[in-house]
Amino acid sequence: MPRHALLAGLILALFSSLLPAADKLPRLVLAGPYSAVSNPLVHMVDSGALADLAEQVEFVSWRDPDQLRLMALDGQAYVLAMPVNVAANLYNRGASLRLLNVSTWGLLWMVSREPGLTRIEDFKGREVAMPFRGDMPDVLFGLLAERAGLNLREDVRLRYVANPLDAMQLLLMRRVDHALLAEPAVSMALRKSGSFPLGLIAPELYRSLDIQQAWGLSFARQPRIAQAGIALVGAQRDNPQLAARIASAYAESLNWCQVNAQACGELVAARVPALSAEAVADAMAVSQMQAVPAREAREEVEFLLEQLLQRNPALIGGRLPDAAFYLDGDAQP
Repeated sequence: MPRHALLAGLILALFSSLLPAADKLPRLVLAGPYSAVSNPLVHMVDSGALADLAEQVEFVSWRDPDQLRLMALDGQAYVLAMPVNVAANLYNRGASLRLLNVSTWGLLWMVSREPGLTRIEDFKGREVAMPFRGDMPDVLFGLLAERAGLNLREDVRLRYVANPLDAMQLLLMRRVDHALLAEPAVSMALRKSGSFPLGLIAPELYRSLDIQQAWGLSFARQPRIAQAGIALVGAQRDNPQLAARIASAYAESLNWCQVNAQACGELVAARVPALSAEAVADAMAVSQMQAVPAREAREEVEFLLEQLLQRNPALIGGRLPDAAFYLDGDAQP
């Protein structure tokens, strides 16, 4: 090989190592709610775990299911944390979406101003602040209440609010006595009720009914629910390389958050000012979180979706999603 050709090759190799890869995405948005399912997404961004995949990697939050659906349909994010029923509904209605994993198996509790309320029947005749009307957790509460023999129109007064943080505020301001919350809103409420100066006016609160335990007792199953996970959306839903990297990075970041709960809380609180680092750390200690590939979680997902299908088919788009809905860790399209 001539010397000038060799020199040109060495220069090209040097500069190509300094330039971004041709297939690198210009922007990769990870989106999720104000709950523990999003903690690994925040860590994935802050740790630079996906820096080789995109020029810009960022986390954005969604506040309610309507905003989530808009983000999914408009392609505002490629990676979205969402309830499994919303993912199934969007998929069945033709959205470009596939479920990558189920990571959230237990985040929901009733929080009350009085102790000893451990059964769903204990809330008969009471008012309950309920976030996300027509979505999780409203759907789960209604399903469990009906199985316990309660008439939702007569036996329980549901006060709907936009999200768990709004329900938490009603509790702290003594405007309701009971609320169904998702972590970390549960831990936030418990901490704020004993804090100064808010503790002077906030009531003493108790973590009462464990929705996951109620589910296990009602259906004679494990006390956990395939509640939420990560979906790939839009043009990247059939990208096996991206799917495999997201699955691996999410599992690693979830493990990091579980081992380093306080540090994880500080990362999340820095991006979501409505949350405190201590409450996020508390939530990691009690939340059932495990990143299970969607194909492995299919049986538990379908059990939940079958209950929703019987109660209201529109909740999941009228049918169970087919096999193509479920990805796995290897993410074969």
